[in-house]
Amino acid sequence: MDRRTFLKTGVALAAVGAVAKPYIARAQASGPIKIGMMAPLTGVVAAGGREMVDGFNMYWDEHGGEMAGRKVEIIVEDDGANPDMALQKARRLVEQAGVSMLFGNLLANTGLAVANYVKGNGMPYFIPIIAADDLTQRNRIKNVVRVAGYTGSQFPRPLADWCLKQGYKKAATISQDYTFGQEQCGGFCQTFTEGGGQIVSQFWHPLNTSDFSPYLGQLANLGVDVIFAMETGADATRFMQQYSNFGLKGQIPLVGAMNMTDQSVIRTMGSEAEGIIVAAHFAEGSPDPVTQKFVAAHVKKFNKLPSLYGFSMYSGAMWVDEAAKTIKGNVEDRDTLLSAVSKTELTGSPLGQTVKLDAFGNPIYDVHIRKVVKNADGKLWNAPIATYPQVSQFWKYNPETYMKQPPYSRDFQGIKKS
Repeated sequence: MDRRTFLKTGVALAAVGAVAKPYIARAQASGPIKIGMMAPLTGVVAAGGREMVDGFNMYWDEHGGEMAGRKVEIIVEDDGANPDMALQKARRLVEQAGVSMLFGNLLANTGLAVANYVKGNGMPYFIPIIAADDLTQRNRIKNVVRVAGYTGSQFPRPLADWCLKQGYKKAATISQDYTFGQEQCGGFCQTFTEGGGQIVSQFWHPLNTSDFSPYLGQLANLGVDVIFAMETGADATRFMQQYSNFGLKGQIPLVGAMNMTDQSVIRTMGSEAEGIIVAAHFAEGSPDPVTQKFVAAHVKKFNKLPSLYGFSMYSGAMWVDEAAKTIKGNVEDRDTLLSAVSKTELTGSPLGQTVKLDAFGNPIYDVHIRKVVKNADGKLWNAPIATYPQVSQFWKYNPETYMKQPPYSRDFQGIKKS
């Protein structure tokens, strides 16, 4: 077997064997805690992957590289934004490197591949970013926990309610055509129509769309009061720029999923992004002292405002660290660790709020309606203009009743017929 080289931080990784050893819970452990952290460091979302690693390392740097009094060894693997590669790397981390937990991944397809793998071996897998609804709903896996994360449909619901309160009655949606987009649009559409609104039309486009003019031409002529857009990465930049160039900015209000105005997108943009409204648990422009302390520290360390990716990994590390303290660092006992994480209520995080997990392993948040504005330094950031307290992934529905409906897809958007 060829010798492998791991990208890592912390203490040097000792040589590992090729044969996986059976898991045995230990009453107490010592020595470094090995954490396997996966992120897309190559491929189309590599920029986000690098910010994930930065945010994760930032937390451990601030805490002396220790978890509950034990040194932390972070072994970083590139999942290549590819589910097959993610599965290969997860196996390497668990079966060869002997990690005590897995963290990370960005795209839903990579996360689902890893989740399916750990379902069979019980390895704790913490996902601060992957938002696939069913990982903490219909296909719940006990050892997959969304620390500091969220479901795709969770935040568009309060945004839809906010839109109704502004008097918007007719809406259209446009989205990247994959599960994450379909789930975000579904959360918005179901809440908007159940509140008396109407979805006039929905548009789906492939990832990496360069020309939005065919969609914008149709959107301009629908007579809607508001447009909900679910765009990420380069698509988000192009959509907002072309929306403005097409003359729709200032004519039809534009709201969207939190990813559309994330710092990873807007930090290089101009006036075309100003005024856009999205919903999220984190707002880097929040006046909360705890949030601003984190923002200032991030700017000092990386010379840029924090993105969703860095913030989420930082907060996820904090969550598990706080849980580990309650069990005196005995993270090798998987059941004990998972129980401690599920009971932990995170305080002092960059959110400036106390957060707890629901019974399905997904956080309940105070959700901000955010507006893109310029800060005192002339940089664009997201500032809260309204807050919805204690928003669950199930919104106001009974979980058992809710999960009887189909998952969101192009064919099911939860739209209530008038």
